Amino acid sequence: MEPAQAVTSNGIGSYDYDIISWFNSISENAAVVQRETLGRILELNYGVEYLKKWFGDIKIQEKDVCALESLYTSLVPLASHADLEPFIQRIADGDTAPILTQQPITTLSLSSGTTEGRQKFVPFTRHSSQTTLQIFRLAAAYRSRVYPTRAGGRILEFIYSSKQFKTKGGLTAGTATTHYFASEEFKIKQEKTKSFTCSPQEVISGGDYKQTTYCHLLLGLFFCDQVEFITSTFAYSIVQAFASFEEHWKEICNDIKEGTLSTRITLPTMRKAVLDIISPDPSLASQIEAICEESQASDWNSLIPKLWSNAKYVYSIMTGSMQPYLKKLRHYAGSLPLVSADYGSTESWIGVNLDPSLPPEDVTFAVMPTFSYFEFIPLYRQNQDLTSGTVDFIEDEPVPLSQVKVGQEYEIVLTTFTGLYRCRLGDVVEVAGFHNGTPKLNFICRRKLILTVNIDKNTEKDLQLVVERGSQLLSKYGAELVDFTSHADVLHQPGHYIIYWEIKGEVEERVLGECCCEMDASFVDHGYVVSRRTNSIGPLELCIVERGTFKKILDYFIGNGAALSQFKTPRCTSNQMLLRTLNLCIIKRFRSTAYV
Repeated sequence: MEPAQAVTSNGIGSYDYDIISWFNSISENAAVVQRETLGRILELNYGVEYLKKWFGDIKIQEKDVCALESLYTSLVPLASHADLEPFIQRIADGDTAPILTQQPITTLSLSSGTTEGRQKFVPFTRHSSQTTLQIFRLAAAYRSRVYPTRAGGRILEFIYSSKQFKTKGGLTAGTATTHYFASEEFKIKQEKTKSFTCSPQEVISGGDYKQTTYCHLLLGLFFCDQVEFITSTFAYSIVQAFASFEEHWKEICNDIKEGTLSTRITLPTMRKAVLDIISPDPSLASQIEAICEESQASDWNSLIPKLWSNAKYVYSIMTGSMQPYLKKLRHYAGSLPLVSADYGSTESWIGVNLDPSLPPEDVTFAVMPTFSYFEFIPLYRQNQDLTSGTVDFIEDEPVPLSQVKVGQEYEIVLTTFTGLYRCRLGDVVEVAGFHNGTPKLNFICRRKLILTVNIDKNTEKDLQLVVERGSQLLSKYGAELVDFTSHADVLHQPGHYIIYWEIKGEVEERVLGECCCEMDASFVDHGYVVSRRTNSIGPLELCIVERGTFKKILDYFIGNGAALSQFKTPRCTSNQMLLRTLNLCIIKRFRSTAYV
C-alpha cells in the first residue's frame, strides 16, 4: 500500500489528509501489512545466495503469508552486521551475483562510525530514498496540524553532503544523507511539502562543512522573513552552526550589507551559487547587527526567534546521544518549540513522530509497517547478576510487531528490502503504547555496553545520566558543558573510567573536583558500586580539555569520510587517534574521592 501521490487543487492540506489517511489505514492493519511486507521482500529477493543458504529449494511462492512468516523466522537465524559484512564486502568488491538482493546494488551507505568506532557499509537502493521521502512527507503532515507553515516558505536546513567515493568494485559509497540530498526524492520533498531549503545544491554538497555552515547562515539570514522552521539531521549540527555564528556574525552582516561573500569561502562553485542569490541589503544588515549586539550581551539567549521571527519551531533528531545538546539548543531557541525528528538508522527508517507538540524527552515513534519487517527481542534487565561483564540483558525469543507489550523493553531486528535479513540493530526501545495496531516506541539506548572494566555494565544512557548529574554544578557558576566523551582505561591497574569534558566559562578547581566525585557516586550499576568499594575499579578521573578539542574530533571524523549531518560525538572511545588528541589537549585532571 502506498499513499496517494496527487496533490489536489486544495494544495498541501489535501495532501496532508491523503498521507495521514494512508498511514491510519496501514497502522490499523499493521500485523497483516507486516506479513505482506515480509512476503514482498522475500518474493523480490527469492533465490539470492544468502536466503538460499537457509531456504534451500523451498518454493516460497506457494506459501501463504502466515506460513511464510513462520517458516522465515524458524529457518533464517538472527544476524549481526558482522555476520552480513562478508556478503556486503563481496558486493563492494564488484561481485555482481545476486548475493543479498535480486536488484543490483550500485550504492552503499556508510554508517557514521561513531557508535561502534568504525564505519560500516550498508546497501542503499532506490527504496531507501523513497522511504525517506515518504516518512518526511508524513512527518511534515503531522507537524503542519500543530504548527501550520506557509506554502512557499523556506527552511533553514543545516544539511551537509560528504564526499562520495568508489569502492574496489566501482560502487558509489557515501553517507545515506549524502545519497538522499543528491536524489530526485529530495527535490520532490520540497515540491510536495511546499517548503524550500535556503541553500542551493552547491552549498549542501560543497564538502567543507565550515564553508557550508557559513553559507547556510548567510542565506538563512538573507531570507530570514521567509524561514518557517530551522532544521538539521541531528541537534548537534544546529548547536555547532550557532556556535560558529557567534564567531562570524559581523562578517555575515557585512556580506548582507554589501552583497559580497567572505574570502573564507574558497570553493568556486559555492561562491558562484551564493553570489547569484544574494544582493546588497543594508537595512536588513543593520537589523541583524542590532539583534546580534543585544544578544551577545545576554549570551545569545533566544537568538533563533529574534533573527527568524516567523519560524514556528526547531526540528531535528534530539533523542539518544543528542540529548546532551538539548540544553544549549533550548538556550538558542528560547520559547520556540523543539520538535524531535523521526527514528531511523542507516539500515532503515523505523518510526514517525505523530505528536510534534511533545518535548523531545517524551517523544514516541510509531513504527512504519511497510518500510521493513520488524521483530522485537524481549529484554529483561539482570538484577545484581555479577557473573558476567558481557551480558547486559536476559533475552527471550523474538516476537513480531503485533505481539509486543506496553512497558516491555526490546531490541529491534530488521529485515529490509535492501538485503538485510533478521539483522539486529542494537537499539533498545520501550513500547509506550499503540497508534491503531502499530507500536509507539521510546528510544532507550544503544544495546552495546560502552563502559566496562570488570563486572560493571554501563550503557550510553547510564553515562549520560551521570554526566548530567555532575555538570549541574557548572551552571551555578555560570559555566556550561560543551561536550564530553569517555574511555575505560584497562591498561593501568586497577582499571578506571576517564571522562573528558570541554567546558565554557571559568570554574574553580574545587568545583570541578566536586563534579568528578558527583559523577563517580552517580553510577548506580551494582557491579560498578561493588567494584569501587573493593577498589577493583579505581577512582573515576575527570579530564578537562582545552576549548576546541571536540572540533578537532569532528574534523578527524569528517576527514575520514563522515558527514556533519550525521556526526555524533562518540560517547566512549578506544580509538587511539582520538585518545591521543584528547590526552594532548588535557589542561586539568581530577580524581574522585567518592569512595574514600
